[in-house]
Amino acid sequence: MPLRRSEPNDVYRNKGIMKTSQFSKLFPLGSHLCREPMPAMPELKRDMERLKKQGFNLIKLQEHWMTDEPAEGQFQFERYDELIGHAAKLDLGVYLGLTCEQAPHWLYVKHPACRMVGRNGLTIAYEAPTTLPADGKPGPCYDHPGAMADQLRFITRLVQTLGKHENVVVWNTWQEIGYWSDGIVGNAVCFCENTLASFHRWLGERYGDLDALNRALNTRYAAWGDIIPSRGAGTPRQVAPVDLCWQYFMDNVQISGVLRARADAIRAADPLKRPVFAHKGGPALGAAQDWAYARTQDFLGSSCYPAWGCGHGWDDGQKRPFTREYALLTEAWDTVAYRYDYIRSANPGQGHAGGVPVWAAEFQGGPVSTGFQKGRVPSADDIRRWMLTATGSGVTAISFWVTRAEIAVAEQNGFSLLDSAGDTTPRLEEAGRVGRALQANADVFARPTLQPAKVGLLVNERTHQICAHLAQGGENLAYSLRGWHRLLWDLNVPLDFVSVDHDWDHAAEYPVLVLPFPLSLSEDVAAKLAGYVEAGGHLVSEAAPGRVSENGFCNRGELSPILADLFGVKQASFQMVREPGDGARWSPAERTWGEYRATQMLEGAGPLQGQRMLANVYLETFAPAGSEPVLRAGTEAAGVRRQVGKGSAWLLGTYVGHNGTAYRDPAIHACIRTLLAACGVTPEHEGRLVVRKRVTPRKEAWIFTNPTGEPVTERVSVAGWSRVEDLLGEPVAKTDGVVDLTVAPLDVRVMIVYNGVS
Repeated sequence: MPLRRSEPNDVYRNKGIMKTSQFSKLFPLGSHLCREPMPAMPELKRDMERLKKQGFNLIKLQEHWMTDEPAEGQFQFERYDELIGHAAKLDLGVYLGLTCEQAPHWLYVKHPACRMVGRNGLTIAYEAPTTLPADGKPGPCYDHPGAMADQLRFITRLVQTLGKHENVVVWNTWQEIGYWSDGIVGNAVCFCENTLASFHRWLGERYGDLDALNRALNTRYAAWGDIIPSRGAGTPRQVAPVDLCWQYFMDNVQISGVLRARADAIRAADPLKRPVFAHKGGPALGAAQDWAYARTQDFLGSSCYPAWGCGHGWDDGQKRPFTREYALLTEAWDTVAYRYDYIRSANPGQGHAGGVPVWAAEFQGGPVSTGFQKGRVPSADDIRRWMLTATGSGVTAISFWVTRAEIAVAEQNGFSLLDSAGDTTPRLEEAGRVGRALQANADVFARPTLQPAKVGLLVNERTHQICAHLAQGGENLAYSLRGWHRLLWDLNVPLDFVSVDHDWDHAAEYPVLVLPFPLSLSEDVAAKLAGYVEAGGHLVSEAAPGRVSENGFCNRGELSPILADLFGVKQASFQMVREPGDGARWSPAERTWGEYRATQMLEGAGPLQGQRMLANVYLETFAPAGSEPVLRAGTEAAGVRRQVGKGSAWLLGTYVGHNGTAYRDPAIHACIRTLLAACGVTPEHEGRLVVRKRVTPRKEAWIFTNPTGEPVTERVSVAGWSRVEDLLGEPVAKTDGVVDLTVAPLDVRVMIVYNGVS
């Protein structure tokens, strides 16, 4: 029997009902209420009431196109109407997410050519019956004009109907962006005629004409239709210019087009013009595609499941069974801090004036459960540590996945704040306690208030594409970038990730830019970097910058010509170097004698005199030409610095970032600290505690993390601040402008400091 449709206006005419404008002043703390199969309405309403009791101010509802329009033109939005209406009576906001990949069967009947086509040329005959296991992915191909039109018509009707509720506060256009086709259907997508035609149009816009394309790619295509990506079934990606172009198009352009169309449809249909966003399952680390997606929406968010995995196979401590200390630190630093720093940086306005929200759109609330493997049940301490760490990376909203335990077998009884039965759990109560404290300080936490960064870690999509196609490439790029983040995190140096394609107008705001694993660079990018240094910036590059062009061809001299001139060098040698103890974390098996140089610590010279740095992966040596050596391998120059006006260009002849998490050594931290000091950058805090700050003119939040396995007490100056409080109410003793702050092992504490009366 269909549920009675409530009149939307009835639920917010009453005094005190939350309005969208009111919600924007809060720190959104929410939980996903349900997904298919939908439990009975009374259970959903009771869980909603439990969330409200704990201090949550937001629920997420996920719509499903297949179930909401099972026959063309027959819309069934009644359940959402009733749930949104009940939320309004509880003064709860609603975060409403679309699931357009879970398309109804009639769409494929109406438009047979909208089915995606795999790399092998076969049509993908997959229609997701429910949102599990992957929210309907890969779904239909929306390059098909008929399928796109029907999708936008559905979105318009949904927003016109449910948008009448003022307590709908945000729209999500794509839950965990991507197609995931290799894992779901065993084939890359989409090679249909519509997508190939779109690819050809994009190539025309990018290159202008075929002659320009052929010159750039070193090809001899006679017509646009001749340009097809490699299609061999089971063939890995080729290091060929056309395949680089194709993957760039699919990763950055095609998906962005779908995202933009959905966002535009919502904006056109929504009378209240509420924010529109989408979220990733996790950032594309080392790539810039997240910057492209963020610019199709008002902002970009990400999921976060800290206990789903534990670090990287090359890390120190990566052995089973995992130790508690390694696992908990890795969950907090790697899965929360690093990944939200990345997503935050991808959003428009981050790292400079302005800024947009950063949503933890799905946050782990219970045990990871996949198939018949159940993960540990998060403790209250886990929930608190993850939430506070997220705020230290600029997160402005947290929505847990999910409220009540999953009932579908693929994720049986997993992920939830509540168990399959019962009214509460310690993790729910702790989420509510921390959330209430964040809400009480919404002026600091609900807006993009993270302190300005001192260092930018450069991200270049073309480098990512080359490395992703190259054996031993993509993993080394991502690992070096991740390791630089860890080094700077350890050293208490605030950082952003900076896309050379999207953020360059603001690059000068960073005293130091770091170029990790810069194997492939265009001369256009190299010119930007040279201009940054000439204007007074300090550029720190790892080995072999621009060894390969953006189109996959090797540069003569094995360096970018522009950067060879900027750094004042010619390459003398470039050879793989052994890992300490003959390790084999990233080193391929040697094919014969002489491929590897011996393991070695590089010795500092000039401004790095007395410092040491381990050589990783490769060792590049140089013949300086107007630069001074700063690292030596015996008598060879293995690192140089060249002063350019008020700026400086540093070229380190190895891959330093790897030592952030592998073969860690205090000597390497000391060397990087000395290098940064020579560039005018010093730590935010002296000591073992790691600090991040959320900053407003009259009030700040200082988030302290203890990354060690023992309690740490340090003296923290609060001179000039009129009042100091602990976010969660723990006692704080201020004496003569100093607080003796103790943080428990592997834990997080937050101090709120006030300037004047607050």
